[in-house]
Amino acid sequence: MSRRFTGQRALVTGASRGIGAGVAERLAAEGADVLITARTLEQHDSLSGTLRETAERLSRYGTRVEVLVADLSDPEDVARIVPAAVERLGGPVDVLVNNAAAAIYQPLADYPLRRRLLSFQVNVHAPLELMQGVIPGMREAGRGWIVNVSSASARLSAGPPFSVHPPGSAMGVYAGSKAALNRITNLMAVELYGSGIRVNTVEPRSAVLSEGAAALVGELIRPEEVETLEEMAEAVTALCDCPEDVTGQIGVSLDLIREWNLTVRGLDAQPWKREEILR
Repeated sequence: MSRRFTGQRALVTGASRGIGAGVAERLAAEGADVLITARTLEQHDSLSGTLRETAERLSRYGTRVEVLVADLSDPEDVARIVPAAVERLGGPVDVLVNNAAAAIYQPLADYPLRRRLLSFQVNVHAPLELMQGVIPGMREAGRGWIVNVSSASARLSAGPPFSVHPPGSAMGVYAGSKAALNRITNLMAVELYGSGIRVNTVEPRSAVLSEGAAALVGELIRPEEVETLEEMAEAVTALCDCPEDVTGQIGVSLDLIREWNLTVRGLDAQPWKREEILR
């Protein structure tokens, strides 16, 4: 089994379930010491998956696994994440995966300010502050990988006429925050080019079959739009190990897998075969 991340320290946000939990497991399975964060340690809503359960899965790989409860909507919580990762993992962060996001869907015409501020704090300001936090250690090491998880919703809607299926414009604030994250990522890569630090975003082609998305298939998400968690994790971890000239990119998971001729493996890094995920 590949152990390409052996000796590296990774920080993954939003790791209680879904993409964050899957990426954290894949990094640990390939040898990384990982600090995982989420808003709560135990279940806090109707969806399955907790930070504690993620840590338990990661523990079987024999690497260091650290857990930090932190709310990205609270700037004081955000400020303590990188120092905690450095202290608990025993050195500077090599790999940062900004996965956590706030997705609050509501039509733009009456979208309240409080929710807009929350969305941009979690989806833009917190990732940027975490990037700023890990950069000094990465600069000193002469290398580093930052991967920001974006969304297909950041793309412009073609038209008129417009053909936007639900939730359509209700995703406007979330989509706008992800578009901002894409641009910040690109310009951070410009600033850091030549330092050895790679900064990229990657987004699903449409939706990943995580706990939250599964509940929306057929209602807001068409079945043919769904990809597996293993495929998304493959794309993210590829960018956590990419060469220095791959930076400033806005990648799409399935496209990246095809273009780079990647072999998708399971979250445990073992051989994996895609099966029909929706029937």
